[in-house]
Amino acid sequence: MSVSENNHLVKPGEPVQKHPWSRYVALGDSFTEGIGDPEPANPGGYRGWADRVAEELGRGHEDFAYANLAIRGRLLQQIVDEQVGPCLELQPDLVSISAGGNDLIRPGGDPDLLAEKLDAAVGELGSGGATVILFNGPDTASSVLGRIRGKVAIYNENLRTVAARHDAIIADMWSLRQLADTQMWDADRLHFSPLGHHTIAMMVLEALNVQHTLEPLLPKALPPRTWREARSSDLVWAREYFVPWVIRRLRHQSSGDGITPKRPTPGPVFGATGTVFPRS
Repeated sequence: MSVSENNHLVKPGEPVQKHPWSRYVALGDSFTEGIGDPEPANPGGYRGWADRVAEELGRGHEDFAYANLAIRGRLLQQIVDEQVGPCLELQPDLVSISAGGNDLIRPGGDPDLLAEKLDAAVGELGSGGATVILFNGPDTASSVLGRIRGKVAIYNENLRTVAARHDAIIADMWSLRQLADTQMWDADRLHFSPLGHHTIAMMVLEALNVQHTLEPLLPKALPPRTWREARSSDLVWAREYFVPWVIRRLRHQSSGDGITPKRPTPGPVFGATGTVFPRS
């Protein structure tokens, strides 16, 4: 899907399109938490694609509530064990789940086994009639994650089967060609930049067939780099991001240790501090 040809953009003066959802809960890891898109004014200090989607879904819908249970570093089984139950307790009618990426980048990550686990979770999340949004992985050919491209592709095909089985909506990041641009990625090369999160939010809203006010933001072309500049950049990245990541793996640590969900209770995306909607 390309978001450069946006047929869902709301023009000035147009009425807000009504959608059927009133309570949205987002599940996942750092991608859904919004890492790479810092915003000090937001709960948890990050914004991200899910917040951006909720902001648009909340426009003109006074009863709309949003919770985000995602925590960075979580593996798929942890997301299932820690987030699915609390999500169902919040009685959402719209759920997004993105899980498995942290598993695939580890040795032994099995895309078939992961899809089986996610299949059961998606069935449970949609059992009460909620619309479920299921994310596939981006094409990693042009990123530092290129070595797992084959596993991501297999996982994505499995997820299409899962989505078809449970009538879930696929948020298709693999087809989002804009993500091949380096400016869509954070400096750590593992998370998306604000521009990347913005672009993904547009794609999600279009997958939901919801009109929105987000406009495509085209990154400027980067000037060509010399071999020496590229090599220097790679060394800086390895020192600041890759080596600490490896050390955490060896110590069986996670970047999410000690972190709690940034929006554990459904509430308005904007509004008075502390205002929340009741659970029932």
